[in-house]
Amino acid sequence: MTTILIIEDDQQTLREIEAALADHGYQTRTASTGREGLVKAVSETYDAIVLDRMLPGNLDGLGVLATLRTAGVQAPVLILSALSAVDERVRGLKAGGDDYLTKPFDFLELTARLDVLMRRRSGPVAETALRVGDLDVDLLTHSVRRRGQVIDLLPREYRLLEFLMRHAGQVVTRTMLFEEVWHYRYDEPTNLIDVHISKLRRKIDMVDAPSMIQTVRGSGYILDAAG
Repeated sequence: MTTILIIEDDQQTLREIEAALADHGYQTRTASTGREGLVKAVSETYDAIVLDRMLPGNLDGLGVLATLRTAGVQAPVLILSALSAVDERVRGLKAGGDDYLTKPFDFLELTARLDVLMRRRSGPVAETALRVGDLDVDLLTHSVRRRGQVIDLLPREYRLLEFLMRHAGQVVTRTMLFEEVWHYRYDEPTNLIDVHISKLRRKIDMVDAPSMIQTVRGSGYILDAAG
């Protein structure tokens, strides 16, 4: 079973993260201080670590992270922090973090980011095609077909569809799409994602088949074969 270590001093936040990960099928271990988290992280093997940036005492999140990496702990680390400035994000990533999520956050995004981190760390898989239901993407030629019918997509539409298909059945947030498809931080309200999703839907939908891309109100989008 996938086991996640949560190092978080705020007890309410800790319980909420625990519950969200349990609902997602993950087993959890917890720690409330940097020192306790460090001991647990080096004495057991975890699939990923959720680490609060601001921890009480002499050992904060970045100190824990630096010590873990020095000790050879390679589990992917998702940093949680109320510090949203770019400089703070950069510090966290340079210290050895694999991703950085700003508080307050959506628990769907937390679990989705952990899923992505663990897939990346498990090693590359040689893929040449993606298939969800009757929708096919050839990763070598970038060709897209539904029920054998060729669908012409613009480069950005193709990258958007590929990302959605790689996360089929999972809620993908607007923040994730901006960072992974547009490669910049989602900071201000904009309908850019909605416009591109709408165009993509029109291209891949068929009259006699359900729409594959659904909007999850307040969270993002989900692509699956059932529609």
